[in-house]
Amino acid sequence: MATPLVVSEVFKSFTMHLRDGIRLPVVNDVNFSVASGECVVLGGPSGVGKSSILKMLYGNYAVDAGQILVAHRDRTVNIASADPRTVLDVRRHTMGYVSQFLRTVPRVSALDVVAEPLLARGIGNEEARDTASALLSQLNLPKELWSLPPATFSGGEQQRVNIARGFITDHSILLLDEPTASLDARNRRVVVEMIAEKKEKGVALLGIFHDEEVREAVADRILDVMQFSPRRAAA
Repeated sequence: MATPLVVSEVFKSFTMHLRDGIRLPVVNDVNFSVASGECVVLGGPSGVGKSSILKMLYGNYAVDAGQILVAHRDRTVNIASADPRTVLDVRRHTMGYVSQFLRTVPRVSALDVVAEPLLARGIGNEEARDTASALLSQLNLPKELWSLPPATFSGGEQQRVNIARGFITDHSILLLDEPTASLDARNRRVVVEMIAEKKEKGVALLGIFHDEEVREAVADRILDVMQFSPRRAAA
């Protein structure tokens, strides 16, 4: 499918149950698509709904209305209405996600944290660990840290593990929520190169990058999320 991700007429609000059920609109009438081999960046000020859009696409947030259409295996899945089992299958095989924070099982080594998505897809242990090693090397994580649990690492080191884990699979769609926020200039450049490699392989990427230099380096198109903001509609 030339356009593996299509978002159509999506609305999202939060209900504040501790505030007498006040409804807080987040985004209205979100419409866009991402083509294979394209990197679309969500732009706009903090609080406008960029991360909420990524979380809706990944199935972490429910959608009030609209469709999130994903080309999954041999069919189209609407994430907005899919059952939990289908959402998990989409995550395993089609849509990856790199968040700002690394969440891992305690006492599991960094190498195994990165290799786990491949193991979950039936890849052999040796091949998975070799691929994980190559990514950790590319991201300049010292080899002496690979056997240690990432909970002991600095924020930048944890984020490199997080990026390696997110990039290790061949998902056709990849969501990126501030992947370079904790990185130094050297490793920001590495991530820019990794994104370029994904684009060359036909992956559709949708991301948030507050670093202007990185944003300009990776973006084929910047989507202004303010156009979907209830605040803009009310102005």
